Amino acid sequence: MVDFVRLQHIVKDQLEQDRTITTVEAGGITLELAVSEAAALLDVPISRLEYEVIEKGFKGILGSGKKEWKIKAYERVHAKKEKNEAGQESGDFDFDIAINEDYDGQVFVHLSPEGAFLKVSPPGGTGRKAVESQALDALRARQVKDIEETLVKQTVKAAEGVYVRVGDFEHRPVNDSMVSVEISDGEMKAFITVSPPGPGGCDISAETYLSYLRNNRVLYGVNEDFLRDFADSPEYKTPVLIAEGIRPVDGRDAYIQYNFETDQTKVRLREGSNGRIDFKELNIIQNVVENQPLAKKIPSETGRVGRTVTGKVIPAKNGKECSLPLGKNVHEGDDGATIIADINGQVVVVNGKINVEPVYTVNGDVNLKTGNIIFLGTVVINGNVEDGFSVKAAGNIEVNGTVEKAELDAEGDIIVHQGITAKSGGLVRAGKSIWARFIENAIVESGNMVVASDGIINSQVDAFMRIICHGKRAHIVGGRLRASEEINAKILGSPTSGTETICEVGFDPKSKEELDEHKENKEKAEKELEDIQRNIQTLINIKKQRKSLPEDKEAYLNELMDRRQILIGDIKKAAEGIRKVEEFLNSLKTRGRVSASSKVYPGVKILIRDAKDDVRTEYRAVSFILENGLIRVTKYEEPGEDLKKVPDGYTAD
Repeated sequence: MVDFVRLQHIVKDQLEQDRTITTVEAGGITLELAVSEAAALLDVPISRLEYEVIEKGFKGILGSGKKEWKIKAYERVHAKKEKNEAGQESGDFDFDIAINEDYDGQVFVHLSPEGAFLKVSPPGGTGRKAVESQALDALRARQVKDIEETLVKQTVKAAEGVYVRVGDFEHRPVNDSMVSVEISDGEMKAFITVSPPGPGGCDISAETYLSYLRNNRVLYGVNEDFLRDFADSPEYKTPVLIAEGIRPVDGRDAYIQYNFETDQTKVRLREGSNGRIDFKELNIIQNVVENQPLAKKIPSETGRVGRTVTGKVIPAKNGKECSLPLGKNVHEGDDGATIIADINGQVVVVNGKINVEPVYTVNGDVNLKTGNIIFLGTVVINGNVEDGFSVKAAGNIEVNGTVEKAELDAEGDIIVHQGITAKSGGLVRAGKSIWARFIENAIVESGNMVVASDGIINSQVDAFMRIICHGKRAHIVGGRLRASEEINAKILGSPTSGTETICEVGFDPKSKEELDEHKENKEKAEKELEDIQRNIQTLINIKKQRKSLPEDKEAYLNELMDRRQILIGDIKKAAEGIRKVEEFLNSLKTRGRVSASSKVYPGVKILIRDAKDDVRTEYRAVSFILENGLIRVTKYEEPGEDLKKVPDGYTAD
């Protein structure tokens, strides 16, 4: 195998060598003489010569029509061998390799008014040479007289592929071979039909065929190489295609090459790792990002004219141009042919125009009909999000119905006009704020605020800033709620519910989770390290007493020592993580507050930073704050001004 880098080097070397190639033209009565002359001019051995035949030679007939062979020659390029890592030469590329076809040498007899001529062609590859007896048999079969056998022997031995006069015959012109020409298929094809010569009749030469075709208006598309071979071995009494015209080709029209699926009715099902089709992953939405090429105009092509065998030109049509289908939120690229997206969103074709829509609207529920949704913009759902489905958006998500046991994930806000009933499953996560009528048995995470008008019940809610229940039925009952600044509701806890309600403020929930994880990892590593230290010490003591350990025990000791080093590194890493998170939490300026505008029932647990208070008495319209390291109960404080920035279409009443 040759890797891509090595292939680049080989091609580079080949190009450098090509630039230094010297080409010469040479000639001679025979091909061998022309090659010898070229080798002398280049001062290289014949074995290292490459050549192209410019003009075939011809010895002529009775001394007339003689032509020299002319060739263009240059020195063969050898690929440099490179050494591999083992120091061995590799020869993966050899530019000297040629594929030889195997075929036997042949004997041809041509009778003309000037006499009988013999041509012997050389063999190819491992083919057999023609022998003298073949030539003599062929001449006698044509009733050739006065055969010069010495000349025949020389011709067979040389096998130069040229005709040599070797005898005479009794010429009977009435028995000469004859040819007729037929032009058909609207002058697009020409056929010749040849009659065989009779006793004493002459053959037809390739030059005669060409002259006859020209005299019969066949001027274009003649296959001369085939014709010369045909003159040596004619096929008699059968029409033979000898010339063919070129039909015109109309130029292709310009067209738009789309980089996305334009047929929105196609559903592209995805097969899961278990081999089953996941009907939730329908891939209906085609997301694009800003500056992404969406389509390109492929220009029209110029038509190619045709030509008949009689030389007539057949005109062709040029392809038609087309305009760029520019729609909304797209623009034309600098090349004048590419359509580029202006924004992130969904690419669609509407009325033949390419558009990028920043909002994807689901007119109904998210279910098996729509599949899971992933969109690089805002998603608006005019129904519910059913159990087991997910909606992920780079913008906002707005649900006019209910979110069931599903997953919602948005970089912006999430607005649920009815509520979230997750049935102790699912996840709703927003990079900014989450607004919902109610939240029940759900896991909710927000990068800013969580606001619910009718309450939060038995849920795990984390907000970087605040959790607010602000409405006529704004209860927080059960679950665990964490926010860095504030938790504020009408009622906290319940007089009858046995479910624990935990309210934690004064720190970033995510950072707190990270801190807990680092502490847990550090504790586990320290415990394991303690056990390993004991085992290592035990083995070392045994080794001191016995001067050595069995092979398996020695290997185990080395394994324990390696593990000890890994654990020491893990402990240092966890300690550094703890330090960084604690520094961040200590840098937070928030003081933390838990408030209830109406009641706080006994059983509610309040945590503000490192302080903890279990509520044992019912309170009315109070706020819990941290003062001098202790949680103190003060007069109720209204939530901040952020609640006035309510998203469009949402109400807290």
